[in-house]
Amino acid sequence: MSNSQRFNSVWDALEDSPEQAENMKLRAELMTQIRQYVESLNMTQQAAAKSLGLTQPRLNELLHGRLDRFSLDKLVNVLARAGKHVTVTVSDEEVA
Repeated sequence: MSNSQRFNSVWDALEDSPEQAENMKLRAELMTQIRQYVESLNMTQQAAAKSLGLTQPRLNELLHGRLDRFSLDKLVNVLARAGKHVTVTVSDEEVA
């Protein structure tokens, strides 16, 4: 019999608290949306970065998933510059 613990997401397993895990889940989702948007532009990282109000190295960090480098506020602002609207839905805690 295994004593392995089950988690709802990888973030629940990696982060120290449910609050940190939730924050990382949200940042990962926003970064995914930004990555998809940038890929759809079919332009250089330099041009895409400029259109989003970022430097090319900063966009590169974002595209490579450096979650620790971006706050939720920053990611929402980048999406707004891309013409995207972020909607928040709050629900009861998921049951494992």
